[in-house]
Amino acid sequence: MTPLSMVTGGNRGIGFAIAAGLLKLGHKVLLVARDEEEAEQACAELNGDVHPIVMDITAQAGMEDALTRAVAVYGNVDILINNAGVMHSDELADLDPGDWQMAFDVHVKGPAALTKALLPAMLDNNYGRIINVSSGYGSFAEKLQGPPAYAVSKAALNALTVKTAASVPTGKNVKVNAMCPGWVHTRMGGSSAPLSPEEGADTAIWLASLDEDSPHGMFFRKRKPISW
Repeated sequence: MTPLSMVTGGNRGIGFAIAAGLLKLGHKVLLVARDEEEAEQACAELNGDVHPIVMDITAQAGMEDALTRAVAVYGNVDILINNAGVMHSDELADLDPGDWQMAFDVHVKGPAALTKALLPAMLDNNYGRIINVSSGYGSFAEKLQGPPAYAVSKAALNALTVKTAASVPTGKNVKVNAMCPGWVHTRMGGSSAPLSPEEGADTAIWLASLDEDSPHGMFFRKRKPISW
């Protein structure tokens, strides 16, 4: 079976590296981006069994339509990697309500809607992997040290991971986990970041490719468990 993987925010940075890594493992990849030209350009650069899906994960109706078309053409998604992200660096007192809303729409609402749509087929097929690209900034154990909207919304994504994992019936080969890519040299991470996108993508690719005995309902960095 050739796994069908969906990667949100796959047109650049960590998402692009995740898509490239999955292609090397023999997956078929649906690369999700909001901009059609960027999605098509990324797929052309990857040059494999990868297909652009134009979707705004924060727009419910449009997302549902795009998912329906994608499943009709390519089949049920086996692996969902919720990678799309946004960061506002303002301090708590300076944040606009719209910034809070955007952070939660991208990091929580979008992943929740995609999970709701795709998880039932995974359960029916007794195979699925959902990987939420989170951050140590969203870890209570690490004191939520990142920018406010980013840290709080990533903590909420972690909570979504735990609740989704708990909803999977015992014995089903469906695994739900979160991972922290670390500080990665991307447009969001900045030029001072020490890790390459490929290094940041590694744990997500690893979680996507593990067998039935793989971890479930956990948080990882560099392939090792970390605390919520």
